Amino acid sequence: MAGIKTKERIKRRKVTFSLENAEAKEVFLTGDFNNWHPEKHPMQKNKKGTWKKQVMLSPGNYEYKFLVDGQWKEDPQNDQLHPNCFGTYNNIINVIDKK
Repeated sequence: MAGIKTKERIKRRKVTFSLENAEAKEVFLTGDFNNWHPEKHPMQKNKKGTWKKQVMLSPGNYEYKFLVDGQWKEDPQNDQLHPNCFGTYNNIINVIDKK
């Protein structure tokens, strides 16, 4: 049909973020994928003290950080860093499109 645009289907991928911190009382996943809004992605702690959260992300690069008991923390399992406007660093994750 002429004049009708079809919406391209964007394939989102399930991404699991994790942080080992048995002593933490609460951990939130924050990043540019949720406008740095911690309440959107609270993390759950398992019996071994590892906090996890799965999110669906479209392919692309994202900056993120953890908010642990009110303190910003970088991901110790990810050495891809980008300086932020606060004089600290955010982690970078690259979500690739698997075709």
